[in-house]
Amino acid sequence: MLIFVPTPLGNLEDITFRALNALKEADIVLCEDTRVARKLLKLLAQKLEMSFGDKEFVSFHEHNQRDFLKKISPGFFSKNVVHMSDAGMPGISDPGSELVAYAQEHGIPYTVLPGPTAFVTAYVASGFGSREFCFFGFLPHKGKERSEALRKILEQKSDAILYEAPHRLLRLLEEIVSIDPNRELFLAKELTKMHERYYKGSAAELLKRFQSDSIKGEWVVVIRGSLEMPKELRLTQKDILALPLPKKEKAKLLARISDKSVKEWYATLNDS
Repeated sequence: MLIFVPTPLGNLEDITFRALNALKEADIVLCEDTRVARKLLKLLAQKLEMSFGDKEFVSFHEHNQRDFLKKISPGFFSKNVVHMSDAGMPGISDPGSELVAYAQEHGIPYTVLPGPTAFVTAYVASGFGSREFCFFGFLPHKGKERSEALRKILEQKSDAILYEAPHRLLRLLEEIVSIDPNRELFLAKELTKMHERYYKGSAAELLKRFQSDSIKGEWVVVIRGSLEMPKELRLTQKDILALPLPKKEKAKLLARISDKSVKEWYATLNDS
């Protein structure tokens, strides 16, 4: 038997009774990081004053999942096997879908337990939920592929939800501002944890705010869908110069729509 077990995003009290029972009865735990999985079970055992017994923890992550599934036989699942991600729902921006496909192909009984999912939690918190939405996970990290993906997202009428790493959050806001500075966004930081925070406003407002605010932690970005948006909406230099942003940020945006570098634009802005 194979059970997919969601784990808390941060707050241990979000674990469910079914998840606890599955983890307690498991012989084998497939997990992204065996250290994280062991620590979680230890913390749960301490908090709930219970024992999970001895387990075999097996590394199963994005880089080894296909090789792992090639090496095992369906008989591997004659034991009680649990698959868990480091946090949240397996298979949502985490390994899991390949394992589901393997179970389906080989007739292995499996079930998926409901539980914490960051993008759903953030969408409910956004207040945008009166319309349809699409979840895109993480955008490509760089290049034309990233810019094209973001432009398509901003052109669609449905709300969009992204995950973003803290070191790329400012860049994402800059990219959105360069296309549509007035687009309404909702940002959720460190969901369910001690430093959980919500931020709502236009892309330009939030970019300005995060020049000074801390952007550490995990982020979910909810983008309000466009009611009407031209296929090639683009800010002019005049539009960017009128934005209430620091010169450094204006220089970055101007560089994106011209042949001048950020350094050249910054010098021009300082001279004006």
